[in-house]
Amino acid sequence: MTSSPTFLGLPDRLDEGRAPRMVLFGAGHGSTYRGQDSTGHALAPDAIRRTSLPDADLLTHWDFDLGGPLFGDGPVSCIDAGNLPVTMGDDAANRDAIEAQTRSILAAGAVPLLLGGDDSVPIPFLAAFAGHGPVWVLQIDAHIDWRDEIRGARYGYSSPMRRASEMPHVAGLVQVGLRSVGSARREEIEAARAYGSRFVTARQIHAEGVEAALAHIPEGANVVITLDCDGLDPAVMPGVAARTPGGLSYTQAIDLIAGAGRRGRIIGFDLVELYPPADLDGLSALTAARLVANAIGTIARQD
Repeated sequence: MTSSPTFLGLPDRLDEGRAPRMVLFGAGHGSTYRGQDSTGHALAPDAIRRTSLPDADLLTHWDFDLGGPLFGDGPVSCIDAGNLPVTMGDDAANRDAIEAQTRSILAAGAVPLLLGGDDSVPIPFLAAFAGHGPVWVLQIDAHIDWRDEIRGARYGYSSPMRRASEMPHVAGLVQVGLRSVGSARREEIEAARAYGSRFVTARQIHAEGVEAALAHIPEGANVVITLDCDGLDPAVMPGVAARTPGGLSYTQAIDLIAGAGRRGRIIGFDLVELYPPADLDGLSALTAARLVANAIGTIARQD
């Protein structure tokens, strides 16, 4: 692991031999399309960490998003393991490192929290849950990410939900925040529908509330949340590669996280596609840090 400031000043291990309930780590690179440069996305994990540091002394203060302190009435139960030493262009090795780290965290009985990176990193992250299924995937994203391949590449940022649908331990997909136009063509839409993916557009969430998405998750299900930052509206998340109006609000996003924790059990969380070079006054990094804090607080409150 590479050294970096930790998220919210969290420790890299717990005292007195206590095992962590959650382990956060960063992976700036996954599988990069040939000719593209993912270094801007690789800045995201540490940008989120730096933005969180002003709240490092407030872990026992009341958080109105969560209805109490971050860890409730309990002690700190999340550690930050730093960033994986991934390298742009070393795609197979990057995928192996992300999957191995995630598997190690799960084997220790903890919940993995991944900071990407572009939207290719969820593929090995989700693959690591084999043996921990059945798993439902709640994707928050403007796009369905169902391309089978682009120029022969099958593990890039346009394919994570297509690859997830092929994983035997993935029982179902709920895709939330969809809007505008992306890489999906008619054949990708038809393939996703044939699989049984549940599409919930951003417009539906605005009109019907987050229950329009949460109702598709079976009661008591194990849920992995994968959150692409462009799923949120650029008014609160401008630091993305493809800004698209009409996205989810911050409140809708944290209500989806909290609702998934109540309806099922969150056993994994990743946040990807923050693009710091496009951020405005650190607003996106701040929003991303708060989303991660809400995921931590929700998981800390699970039985």
